[in-house]
Amino acid sequence: MSIKGSNKILFPLVGVGIVLLSFLSLLIGDIATDAMDVFNSVFHYSENNLSELVIREIRIPRVCIALIAGAALSVAGMLMQTLFQNPLAGPYVLGINSGASLLVALGILSGSVFLSSEIGLIGSALLGAFIFGIFILFTASFLRNQIGLLLFGVMLGSFVSAIITILELSSEAESLKSFAMWSMGSLNGVTIEQLPIICIAFILGSVASLFLVNPLNILVLGEEECRLMGYNVKRLRLMIVFITALYTGLITAFCGPVAFVGLAIPNLTRMLFKTQDHKLLLFANLMFGALFLLGCDILIQVMSAWVLIPINALTSLIGAPFVIYILIRKIR
Repeated sequence: MSIKGSNKILFPLVGVGIVLLSFLSLLIGDIATDAMDVFNSVFHYSENNLSELVIREIRIPRVCIALIAGAALSVAGMLMQTLFQNPLAGPYVLGINSGASLLVALGILSGSVFLSSEIGLIGSALLGAFIFGIFILFTASFLRNQIGLLLFGVMLGSFVSAIITILELSSEAESLKSFAMWSMGSLNGVTIEQLPIICIAFILGSVASLFLVNPLNILVLGEEECRLMGYNVKRLRLMIVFITALYTGLITAFCGPVAFVGLAIPNLTRMLFKTQDHKLLLFANLMFGALFLLGCDILIQVMSAWVLIPINALTSLIGAPFVIYILIRKIR
């Protein structure tokens, strides 16, 4: 993994930025805390100390899920863009996120105790993301045109939104309120007890992505070249869809739909590093995605004194103009 010229300093800068922003996120909030409270909440935790309790039970899970969600969605977007050879591909745009959202909506709005439970929501989101991922993969074999595939993803998202709207109209008020809060997106729903499961799933996906680096580098040249190099393209596609579904379903279940991270960050890293080396791009997306979503979360906390902004709304406000810029560049 070689980094050219001035880009060598980007990784250390982003690493330092992640550390500083993580520490800052642990300090800011309605309850005043200091560095000693942060240290004690990790190493000498006491339930009787309110500051330590807030840091350990609320702020640490929030920082961790912000880092994991940003990194996971960025890697998922990178994998989708390479698989479909389309810079506008991503779990949100192509509809994988819609699949996860649809099954979560069925779980919450149906009023089912099991489906609306933690295990039920996670299972529904993972299953929905995987089914829609396979469906999009199947459709892509017929839609070779990049714009056609993009429009298919948009229409699929609109179709799912229509189904969810119908479900909302026939649901109970309490279920409707729960789903409305979930659909806005939030990093506050993760507990300290849930973090180990999320971390294990994230690490498994990252390790699996690392094993795909070489075939992904060949896949950039085309599927035929990938076959000639001895790689099983069908298996590679399924692995990419599986990792994308794992990441998208996991994050959607715990944080709600988070838009544009998986679309904007992979394009940003490619623009900065000007490379198709997926080993470099993998680490770049992990770090830049984590930094981006953590920065968005801090901005939300700072602005909460004046206005409450859901994470999904903020990522859309920042990501949408960037995607428009990519579209304009592509047209030119």
